[in-house]
Amino acid sequence: MPPLYRKIADELREQIINGVLKPGDHLPTESKLQDLHRVSRNTVRLATAVLINEGLVESMPGRTGGIIVRDRVTLAFHASRAEMPGPVSESDAWFSEVRDQGHEPTQTFELRIAEVPDGLAERLGVPADSPAAVRRCVRAVNGQPSSIQDTYYPMDLCDQVPELLSPRDIPQGTTRLLAERGHPQIAYDDEIIAAMPAPDEVTTLALAAGTPVLRWLRTGYTPDRPVRVSVSTFAADRNRLLYTLGDPDVIAKVRASEDPQ
Repeated sequence: MPPLYRKIADELREQIINGVLKPGDHLPTESKLQDLHRVSRNTVRLATAVLINEGLVESMPGRTGGIIVRDRVTLAFHASRAEMPGPVSESDAWFSEVRDQGHEPTQTFELRIAEVPDGLAERLGVPADSPAAVRRCVRAVNGQPSSIQDTYYPMDLCDQVPELLSPRDIPQGTTRLLAERGHPQIAYDDEIIAAMPAPDEVTTLALAAGTPVLRWLRTGYTPDRPVRVSVSTFAADRNRLLYTLGDPDVIAKVRASEDPQ
């Protein structure tokens, strides 16, 4: 039999998931939960701590703050569509995808020169600690941080394509830029990892205690070599990664035929 605090947490979680408790609603006070479940204050606090660690609720400061249900937007990110060749840049495609889901996207950009970590150096085929240009986008949905993307480009590639060292976002996107300069990416190697965030990721993504992240590593290959590694870190409580393999037109056609008329 589960501990009492787990039972209380389960009941509150079900109310949040089913919409009985909506974003912005206060949880019942500690005294009400004590009376309802005939438990101690410590048991109630253990129950609400579970929900805080899951990112479902947050504790508000002040005498009238209490614990409220968080307003969480879960974004569907179509990883198989990202960076597809075409007239639209990667940033524009992401902006469109977010707006199509009824939300408002924003992003900030920065460039730095940094050493390539060991694991990524192997992917890039360069010695560990080699310098690379790192282009970072921090993306937000409705003003709430959602993901961080760090893309590493070897310095010898930057010598050939100096625009990669621009301190501003590239209008046509780096995928199209590289293709225009003779470095078309024709293959990708993806890896998705669930992990606990590093301290700087907790700060940048404004993560609640105990919230994990999803890391999506993509290595882009030309016919001759790997040219970049992108590490996208998603707040796991706000994102879903979706893939479509094969011919997407077939899937769309089948789904359309199944829609009720």
